[in-house]
Formats: sequence, C-alpha cells, structure tokens
Amino acid sequence: MARKKGPKTIQEINERIRAGKVVVVTADEMPDIVRKKGPAKAAQEVDVVTTGTFSPMCSSGAFINFGHAKPGIKASHVLLNGVPAYAGLAAVDIYLGATEPAQDDPLNRVYPGQFKYGGGHVIQDLLAGKRVRLEASGYGTDCYPNRRFKKQITLADLPYAQLLNPRNAYQNYNCAINLTKKTVYTYMGVLKPRAGNANYATSGQLSPLFNDPYYLTLGIGTRIFLGGAKGYIIGPGTQHKPDVKRGKNGVPLSPSGTLMVTGDLKEMDPKWVAGVSLLGYGCSLAVGVGVPIPVLNEDIARFTGVSDDEIFTQIIDYGNDYPKGEGKSLGQVSYAELKSGTIHLNGQEIPTVPMTSYPRSREIAGILKEWIEKGEFYLTQPQDKFPGTDLFITQ
Repeated sequence: MARKKGPKTIQEINERIRAGKVVVVTADEMPDIVRKKGPAKAAQEVDVVTTGTFSPMCSSGAFINFGHAKPGIKASHVLLNGVPAYAGLAAVDIYLGATEPAQDDPLNRVYPGQFKYGGGHVIQDLLAGKRVRLEASGYGTDCYPNRRFKKQITLADLPYAQLLNPRNAYQNYNCAINLTKKTVYTYMGVLKPRAGNANYATSGQLSPLFNDPYYLTLGIGTRIFLGGAKGYIIGPGTQHKPDVKRGKNGVPLSPSGTLMVTGDLKEMDPKWVAGVSLLGYGCSLAVGVGVPIPVLNEDIARFTGVSDDEIFTQIIDYGNDYPKGEGKSLGQVSYAELKSGTIHLNGQEIPTVPMTSYPRSREIAGILKEWIEKGEFYLTQPQDKFPGTDLFITQ
C-alpha cells in the first residue's frame, strides 16, 4: 500500500492495519521524529501515535448488577466488603464509587479521617478473582418482598459489571506545594511544610490529551485502552474546561479537558485498575488509560510531537490557596523540569514527586502500539466532537 501525500482518513489507517503495513510510534518517540523530519514528513510516514497514563483518578467507579435474590429484593442500601454503593437505581443495580470508604475501616478507627480500604479496592479485589461480601437491604414491596440479602460474590458471578469513570485523563494538572508551617494531606499526596516537596500529575508528553490538545481526532465513541482491555470514550468528562490559556501548539497551561470513559470490567486486569489509599485524604483508583491518535495531517503530527520541555503547568499552594478555592499561580514549570527531580522557586530547590507512573504509562502506550500492529485493535471514527475543537479553528 503506497504512501500518499496529504491528509489521511481513519478508514485508510484501518486498511493499513488490516494489511499489516501500519506505522505506529509511541508518544515519547514522536518528538524526535518531528524534530528530525518536520511535521509534514512525519505525517506522511507515521499513521498512529499511542499515548498512555497510569495515575490515581478519583472520579471513577463501576456499575454493577448483582443478580436477583429469591425472593426478590429492591435494594436501597448495599455494602461490598463494608463499602457503601449507591443503590438508588433499580432493584439490584448499583454504582460503586472509587473514593467511597469502608464504613468500619480499621485505619479510620485508629486515625480518624484516614482510610485504608474503599471502592477502588473492592473493584481491584473483584478483578483479582477474590470473593467480596455483598450485603443488601430494602424496605420491601409486593413485587420485591425480601428485606435483607447477603452473599459472597466474585466478578464471574455478576450478571453485569461495567467500569464507568466520569472524569479521567486530565489534560494537565497543578504542581502542588505547601507553604504553610505544617504538613498537609491532599489528593496530590503528602505535602511537607515550607515547600518541602512538589507533587505533580499526568505523564507529560505521553498523556493522551497533550497529544491532541483541541480534541480533533477523539470524541464520543473513540476506542481506547482502558484498564488493560478495550474501552471507549463516551463524552467529555466532568469539569471538562477547554477554554483556558494555552501555550505553544495549543497545550493548556492549567487543568483543562477530561474524558468520560467506559469498558467491560470483566475483561480488565487488576494491574491496570488498582485501588489506592492516599494518607490523610482517603481512597481512590489508579487507572490505566491509553488513547490512539491517528496522524491524519500535518497539524496532528505537530501536536503529537510535543515534548516535556514544551508542556508547562502552574505551581499552586495547597496549604494556603487551594483550600480557599483559589488557584493563584506561584509560577509555572515544565514537565521536563518536574521529571528532572527538582524545581526552583524563589531561590529554593524543591524535590519533585510524581503521582503518575511514567514507566507504567509508557508500558500502556507500548501495549496499545502492539495491539494495533498485530491487527487486534482498530481505530474508530468519533460520533461527535468535544467542546473545544472550535478553539483550533479560530487560531
């Protein structure tokens, strides 16, 4: 299949996948290609750029149907290993949120406000094939007379289990420091006093939305890597905010776009969907997400050629400003600086700590690349675009 000059289509790329002639590179490989060959030549030679991120993503959870009891029950309160799930849906449908803590968490008994086990851990336990204790109660109706139901369940027992995460893969996020005199405990990790450390998130040049800053190739219906299996983008995530200040190549300089994603939980791997406990903050879920970016034209090649030294974020004081709802920037810093291990602020050298695993993110991009090259993963045409694509048109 000869290489043509000019724009490509997703259909043409899929034909190359089918023929075994597709050229796929990971997002950390693309910057060198674009630098050496230029965006036009890179667009002609590369078909797909794969991205990846593995990080705690609090806005995550699973829809579960746990099957009818005998006699039937209209569950109004449900616990899974002591973790409450939302039961205001239907008789035996529930939503288990990743950050919901166990009601009788042993850590909380010793250290009030701290939790060792939550919804994210239940999801990981199910994926690992472990038995989970289900306790359901209802108020009783003529059609669902049962008022209490207990059962040990496994993922295989469940008629339906779907990971559905309202907000994943944030397009940029803050660099968090603490300028107070005391240690503070946050979703960005433990922050030492007097700027003792600087914590940051996202995988930088590997992160999905940094490689398509205006959402030109992805949207509703885009097939992705999710939790070790194939999943889909089903819409912009909650807090999707594309209208922010942007830097070179349209890269947002502060938190911006987000993804709402879903996939069959039964196909996933606990390596890529893992419960986490953040000291002094609570529970969450580390999720692996990888989005393939089809290199349709020169603009997309230029965007996917972004490198860590071209991606900047804001330094925010999580001791004083963030709790007040203020996002005052103390300065901006590149991901290249953050990944170097130290940043400098007001003459002080501050060690940096990643919340996102770069090696695991790279592994996700590599797995997705392999799936595409083997013909096990085809690209999808988005059924609708995200808010923010119009910002590119007006540039």
